[in-house]
Amino acid sequence: MKETIEKNTIKYQELLRKYINTQDEKALYDLELISKAFIKKNILPEELINLHIQAMENIYPQLMNEYKISMEFLLEATVFYGLALQEVDYLRQEKNVLTAEISVAANMQKTLLGTQKPERNGVDIGVISVPAHQMNGDYHHFTVGSNGTIGIAIADVIGKGIPAALCMSMIKYAIDSYPEATMSPNKVLENLNRVVERNIDSSMFITMCYAHYLPKESKLKLSSAGHEPGYIYRAETGEFEEISTKGIVLGVMPDAEYREYELDIDKDDLIIFLTDGVSECRDGDRFIETEELLEVIRKYIDLPAQELVDNVYQYFEKLQDFQLRDDFTLIVLRKEV
Repeated sequence: MKETIEKNTIKYQELLRKYINTQDEKALYDLELISKAFIKKNILPEELINLHIQAMENIYPQLMNEYKISMEFLLEATVFYGLALQEVDYLRQEKNVLTAEISVAANMQKTLLGTQKPERNGVDIGVISVPAHQMNGDYHHFTVGSNGTIGIAIADVIGKGIPAALCMSMIKYAIDSYPEATMSPNKVLENLNRVVERNIDSSMFITMCYAHYLPKESKLKLSSAGHEPGYIYRAETGEFEEISTKGIVLGVMPDAEYREYELDIDKDDLIIFLTDGVSECRDGDRFIETEELLEVIRKYIDLPAQELVDNVYQYFEKLQDFQLRDDFTLIVLRKEV
């Protein structure tokens, strides 16, 4: 830094003298080169002011004392500015590092929590999960049993960011580790509740719904841990029914028990699972009503399942000026036979 200043001291003085006498634009261009050299070496603004003071004193030794004092005043002001500029630059670098780390974590989350949508005859499944920010606090997962049973998990961490992602990873691998014979919805939630209660910070909770769709029996079995209620669209009547369930969120009570519910599913019925990022979308300053959500789903009810969820998401994304306030996860399953 010192070398750069010394190298440009005489040059700056000559340019200043030339510009005072001629107002030559070429002098301004050469001054720009000096400024760029200072910026490249992270030389603070007060150094440039000090350089200017020295040059003026050499060119005009008889300068008024008031002028000299005013320049010293400007120099002090620039020192404060330079310190603030250094701090801003430091914070900007820290932000860039943090952004890069979060980006890596988000990519790891996608890899660790990735799940394949089941493709089975007689069932049409659509799913969309979009984070409001880089990290997704929502989680969904599919399993397929040896008897054709389709397991569906959907969850929402009360708490966001990297800790939420770590919670979801723990849940995914816990579910994957359970033997198929013990995978009834209520038992899954009871086992997960113990895992969460023992391993998650007390300030974090998880809402979750776990369901089994049994194609051969045309039944849906499910249990809920304080999760957003789902819905069933009954094709015969053209009406929506709320899937009313009860259950405490995961991680509160170590010995919590969960009730298992069972529903009959008929041909062309549509099962709907979602997180509160869907049901609590905003239109301006107000939350949408449940009836509004269901009417949007009804609008696309005749589309294939994946097109249905895609269109619903695009509708609410536009409603919120393309800025999601919360993670958005929507799963639908239609019985086709």
